[in-house]
Amino acid sequence: MALNIRLTSDQDFEEAMQRQARIRVFKNDHMIDNNGIIVRFDHQTVVIQSGIGDMAYQSRAECEFFELRKR
Repeated sequence: MALNIRLTSDQDFEEAMQRQARIRVFKNDHMIDNNGIIVRFDHQTVVIQSGIGDMAYQSRAECEFFELRKR
């Protein structure tokens, strides 16, 4: 079972991006992206890559981001 660690600060996003941690994204209490990695981020947007050609641009204000960590 995996732990879900909420990403809130720029430091959280930077560390997850450097480790290429797997990310879950929720919007309006629904999971909209799963098992991608953070490619880029700024104060408004997080870019997540789930596959070779699968890039998603998610709003930091509208979504919740969680890093998946194994126990």
